[in-house]
Amino acid sequence: MGRGRVEMKRIENKISRQVTFSKRRSGLLKKAHEISVLCDADVALIVFSTKGKLFEFSSDSSMEEILERYERYSNAQKQQAAPTLSESQDSSRWTLEFPKLMSRVEVLQRNLRNCMGEDLDPLSMRELQNIEQQIDVGLKRIRTRKNQIMNESLSDLQKKAKTLQDRNNLITNQLKENEKRLVDSTNLNQQANINSPNSSTFLLLAPPPRPRSLPLTIGEAFQERVLTEENNESQAHEQPTTITTRMPPWMLQHLEK
Repeated sequence: MGRGRVEMKRIENKISRQVTFSKRRSGLLKKAHEISVLCDADVALIVFSTKGKLFEFSSDSSMEEILERYERYSNAQKQQAAPTLSESQDSSRWTLEFPKLMSRVEVLQRNLRNCMGEDLDPLSMRELQNIEQQIDVGLKRIRTRKNQIMNESLSDLQKKAKTLQDRNNLITNQLKENEKRLVDSTNLNQQANINSPNSSTFLLLAPPPRPRSLPLTIGEAFQERVLTEENNESQAHEQPTTITTRMPPWMLQHLEK
């Protein structure tokens, strides 16, 4: 009696499933060893049991080298297939998106014309009210933004004005201090000139009266007489003022000579 064909499905009996796993695992490892020896192929076999136990087999090369080789090959295959796949996906996606985008553009253009007051005849009362509300909302936002910009500009101008005022006050204070220093220095210089014994200022001193003992010429006597009469007339109309003047010694010496 020949061996019947085994149905490929999960063995429900736990013991039978474990026995079958052990037999098939040994045969699988044997086959992997045979193909690696007969065909000089690099073979790596990894098996995990239902309990998580690891069973592995590798040919003369180590398992790590075979896995690294597999990863390099797999990445190269993915990179080669990626452009073709992406192009096909992009073309199909744009083919589906193009009609949607065109319809969307038409709707937006129609809404823009309606907001500009064009093509209003086909619209119903509700649609007109919606457009009016949208325009009102847009105007409120525009006015709010305009007021914000104006307030910001006004605040900047106030800051600049305050800065200029502070600078003006500083310059004014500096000018006042400089004027005060100049006045103080001028007063000190005048005081020093007054107190200095070598000052070049002097009082004009009136010449002393001529001695009566000196002889006078005719012309001198006449001039003295005329001057005396004029002085008497002026004193009769005006209040006499006493002028006390002093002359430096060198002028007195010159007059005596």
